[in-house]
Order: sequence, then structure tokens, then C-alpha cells
Amino acid sequence: MTKNLQLLQTRLGYTFQDGALLQQALTHRSHSSLHNERLEFLGDSVLNCVVASILYERYGAVDEGDLSRLRANLVKQQALFEIAQKLDLSQFLRLGEGELKSGGFRRPSILADTLEALLGAIFLDAGFDAARDVIRAFYIPILDSVDPSTLGKDAKTLLQEFLQSKKLPLPQYNVVATLGAAHSQEFEIECLVPKLGIQVFGSGGSRRAGEQGWHCSSSP
Repeated sequence: MTKNLQLLQTRLGYTFQDGALLQQALTHRSHSSLHNERLEFLGDSVLNCVVASILYERYGAVDEGDLSRLRANLVKQQALFEIAQKLDLSQFLRLGEGELKSGGFRRPSILADTLEALLGAIFLDAGFDAARDVIRAFYIPILDSVDPSTLGKDAKTLLQEFLQSKKLPLPQYNVVATLGAAHSQEFEIECLVPKLGIQVFGSGGSRRAGEQGWHCSSSP
């Protein structure tokens, strides 16, 4: 894997004054004792603060509960992993031999944690404003492409909100099958909305997960 760190800094839109901080941010604990976990802790806090600030400024009419939902979905592992993929961060990781052999450079948790460590390193290298600018560059394009009223809501919630807005009865949910052994059961759930002629199915490791996990081709 190439270690052209200038390329990474170009993609980040930030050049480190202290190259050792950048190296540490990219170092997994499997590689050496000077690893990135403390930087990850710091970067997580900076990230949450900046994303909260962006949401507060951008959505003046959105209440605290929905702001919390938005932030949680924007800073969760999958969201960070997707940003890390855009940076092609995997090629810059410093991993121990075991993690390299097991494909650690592709693991979402490692890539998400490394991205947070980079943000923590930028904060230490140049302060809050520098970290904020990098984070804003990541997230403004994302926010331009999402609907804040639906981001992070599961299908069950979205359907119920739609039906309530139309003053229609809530869906009926029925367990139609239970598969697997007792310790690893899979529930198949039927969702019915008779007034709209909708019948869809979902599945999950619990009844609740099955109710939330359906997909419908005839969307309301």
C-alpha cells in the first residue's frame, strides 16, 4: 500500500505542521504502542460538536429531538466509513501484520475510527477552526443531498407518519413465520395497510426489527 501522505492531505484539504501527528492518527493499535485511540477519542468529540453546530445553523425550525437524530446518523460508523472510502483512507493505514492479513484495511470500524483520529490530530495540530473547516467540507455536500425529515428514520416510522398525516389507520403487523433455532431466530413480519391496498413483508432478529425492516415497492 502506498504511503503518499501528501495525497491524503490534499484530499483532506489540510496540511499538517506536525507530521508525527498525522502518522500517529493513521496507526492502529496492532501496529505499535503509539497508536491512534486517544486521537480517536478527541476527534469523536470535535466531530460531534461541529456537526451539531452545522445542524443548529442550517435547520432553524428543527427541534432538539430531530437534531439529535440527524447528528446520530451523520456521525455513526457507516457515515464515517463512507467518508473514509471517498478519501481512499485504506491505503494510508498503518496496521500490524495480523490485521493486514485479515483485511483490516477494509474494515468499516477501523476506517471510521481512523477518520476520527485524523480529526483529533488536526485539532491538536492547528486548533478547532481548522478541524471545523475539514469537517464542514465533508458534511455540507452530504446535507445538500439528504432530506432532514427522513434521514435516520426506519420504514415503519416513515409509514406511520405518512398515515397519520392523511388521517388513515395505522398499519397492522402480523408474525407470519419464525425461523431458526431459539438463540438465533428470524421473524418474518407482514405489514398491512388495507385502505391503501398495501401488503409487504420484512424480517429481522426480533419482531421489532422485522417491523422496521420491510421494503415496499408501492411507496405512499
